[in-house]
Amino acid sequence: MQTPIPSQLVQETIENLRIKEIGTATIRQMVAVAQSLEEKTGQKFIHLEMGSPGLPACQVGVEAEKKALDNGVASVYPNIAGIPELKKAASRFVKAFLDVDIAPDGCIPTVGSMMGSLSSFIGVIHSRLPEKDTILFINPGFPIQPFQVDMLGFKKKTFDVYEFRGHALKEKLESYLKKGNIAGIIYSNPNNPAWICLNEDELRIIGELATQYDATVIEDLAYMGMDSRRDLGTPFMPPYQVTVANYTDNYILLISGSKIFSYAGQRIAVVAISDKLFVREFPALRERYGMARYGQAFVQSILYAFSSGVCHSAQHALAAMFAAAADGKVNFVKDTSVYAQRTKRLKEIFLKYGFKIVYDKDYDVAVSDGFFFTIGHDKYTGNELLRELLNYGVCTISLSTTGSDQQGLRACSSAIKPGDYELLEERLKVFAENHK
Repeated sequence: MQTPIPSQLVQETIENLRIKEIGTATIRQMVAVAQSLEEKTGQKFIHLEMGSPGLPACQVGVEAEKKALDNGVASVYPNIAGIPELKKAASRFVKAFLDVDIAPDGCIPTVGSMMGSLSSFIGVIHSRLPEKDTILFINPGFPIQPFQVDMLGFKKKTFDVYEFRGHALKEKLESYLKKGNIAGIIYSNPNNPAWICLNEDELRIIGELATQYDATVIEDLAYMGMDSRRDLGTPFMPPYQVTVANYTDNYILLISGSKIFSYAGQRIAVVAISDKLFVREFPALRERYGMARYGQAFVQSILYAFSSGVCHSAQHALAAMFAAAADGKVNFVKDTSVYAQRTKRLKEIFLKYGFKIVYDKDYDVAVSDGFFFTIGHDKYTGNELLRELLNYGVCTISLSTTGSDQQGLRACSSAIKPGDYELLEERLKVFAENHK
């Protein structure tokens, strides 16, 4: 059976890169596999593995950062809590697109949302009693976040939300929370990788249970506004991005500039802590850091130890982009809608050649198109399909690395170029012929 990429060469490349099991390979390892095979064969790969922005950076941010550098900020340490312009703009941005009030004090810059989640895990665990020592992941999710918990030596629990939508979510969540050891709950909405969007009823369940059992919800909004079924791009007007912040005071929001403004290279995000959590005092924080107030310990101890502040000029960039969006001068929802258009076309090609969408339903409706989607095939497990598609010059990652219990792959539309659709169809046509 001939394939566009020789199977033996694929296997040799995997072994040379010291990847023990392809199904557990990280995103960066899969990138390395595809790049190595491209160099060896001269054949272009369809890159669906890397969730990197595929659009130009928001020019408003670029110009604001240039101006800040020209004004000399590169030689000055920024305030760890964030420059005033960013804190005010972030607070207004949250109000404009989530209809949630968070004071500027609680809007704190981090070096991307990865630093935001890492610092939040530390703050959530360290603020609690010793028995509250576990982070609960509502999966599937971003593979690096559970790794962060493992790296810190914290405990974690996980479950795949696929079978627990709607009212079933309450019983499932409570089965973990009633044990008394859950300090925090994390999920992304829209979801990476399934692109399901938890609805108002489900967020109410999460929020009310978080309050009842005193757990902090970490809501990752890396893809906020990208539910293509609704236009969420008009500031200060409904419909708004749905959020758990409407149903509990125990929350931390992760808002990144990487995807919504295509500003990933400058590693800039905001952790938005609820007003009540920000000022809440915990004896465990006083014992560990010498300060009991959550927001103070988060900024002056945890973030200080990480980086002593976040890139000064990038803060000016994010402040300008937040302000332009809230003023209606930048429509990041419209700008990023191209991902949904790409995904729709990619799904059509995969379905045409015998594949299926794994997470095809969003509770009781079809899942929307967006930055990510999931694919599977009845003849293969997810790990087997990952390996097989490399023979056809298609690179993805396994759903197993995202905490999913389903068999399939995560695919991202961000790196797709106009000519890739025809190439993908050509490759999958061969795949279908070889698997009759």
